[in-house]
Amino acid sequence: MEVIIYRKEYDVQEEMQHFRDLCFSSGMKYLASDLLKEGLSPKGISDAVRRAMTAGRAGGMDLQQHFCPVYTQVGGMLFKDCKLSRLGYALVLLNADVSLPAAAKWQLRVLDCFLNGK
Repeated sequence: MEVIIYRKEYDVQEEMQHFRDLCFSSGMKYLASDLLKEGLSPKGISDAVRRAMTAGRAGGMDLQQHFCPVYTQVGGMLFKDCKLSRLGYALVLLNADVSLPAAAKWQLRVLDCFLNGK
């Protein structure tokens, strides 16, 4: 058997970052591709993730705690995906195409909770 990755020396900062990423991603229970079931297209999901990350970055969010790029296999196809925290998933849905019922309903629900304290 051949070792795929081996380094004689490790960068402690880099290894700590990998550990931090692993800790955060283990708590992420959602995938951006889950939104395919809600009627979003792959491009629509990518655009919504990009906008959600832009909003998070502008708001001072630590993106590594809420967005983690991964690969997902569905039906024999391998594609880029994104693991999301609950907040990350909500941000993506808020930034999705509002002509889709799932995105529009989520935006209305968030506003109702915000304005009426429900």
